[in-house]
Amino acid sequence: MSLPFEQLPRESAKAFGGFRAYLDLGSERTIAAVGKKVGKRPRFLQRWAKKFDWEGRARAFEQHFREIERKAIEKAACDAAVEWWQLHEPAKRQAWMEAEEMIADCREARRRWRTSARVPGFEAIARMLELAFKLKQFAAGIPTEIKEVHQRVSGSVSLEWEAAIQKAYGGAFTDVGGVFVEVAALPPAMPVKEASCRR
Repeated sequence: MSLPFEQLPRESAKAFGGFRAYLDLGSERTIAAVGKKVGKRPRFLQRWAKKFDWEGRARAFEQHFREIERKAIEKAACDAAVEWWQLHEPAKRQAWMEAEEMIADCREARRRWRTSARVPGFEAIARMLELAFKLKQFAAGIPTEIKEVHQRVSGSVSLEWEAAIQKAYGGAFTDVGGVFVEVAALPPAMPVKEASCRR
């Protein structure tokens, strides 16, 4: 089955050449630009464009190649994922087996300790177990370290935040060089009685 942007059964070679010129113009395509390119009058080309649906076929052409591009990107992503898996999966399996062996060695060391008077090196056993569980975490895809992230935020406090701070803590805050500082409220002044001066 032919694609819509290929030559149509009733389309002459010249008409199809005009359509190809139209396609080649890309986002700049106009009938006038095709006329300049192929040396034909725009009015004449307009009949071909209408009769053979140049606009619809150009959309089909673009859609077709967008689909090819999408499939190529998907295939490349799948191939990369498979390659990554092939590289990492054996390492994960090996890590798991090593961890199992280390845990078995630790169990054997504890068994021997219980049946003898010798005191084992607990630090060595603890380090082996720690390493064994880190290997298992790696094999299972669990992060072996959790890092705290501290973020410093600079700038001024918005009016909503200032109001919330005042509501929560009482008192007033004022902006001093980009830093909000608490300002203690002064106690209300004592009322002053008017003094009457009599002579």
